[in-house]
Amino acid sequence: MFISKEKKEKISEQILAYLYSVNPKPVFISNIAKEIARDEEFIKNLLLDLKKNKFVIEIKKNSKGINYIKRSRWKLTDEVYQAYKSKQILT
Repeated sequence: MFISKEKKEKISEQILAYLYSVNPKPVFISNIAKEIARDEEFIKNLLLDLKKNKFVIEIKKNSKGINYIKRSRWKLTDEVYQAYKSKQILT
């Protein structure tokens, strides 16, 4: 199935809005997928695109500093968080 670029951008916006709502807590892909009702692999691809564009940060270690083997957590970059925060104040 083909998803248009416009729809991918809207879903990416939903991801960013969810990450903003839970900030500063980093979350797993499964949590994001469950929240916005999308497939985990699809969400992972969108997150990787957002990472390339420096919207999100991938965290590959747990709170004890041990590397995750197959998982990672995601959160907004500080710059994106501040931009969202300033938009929220204006509206």
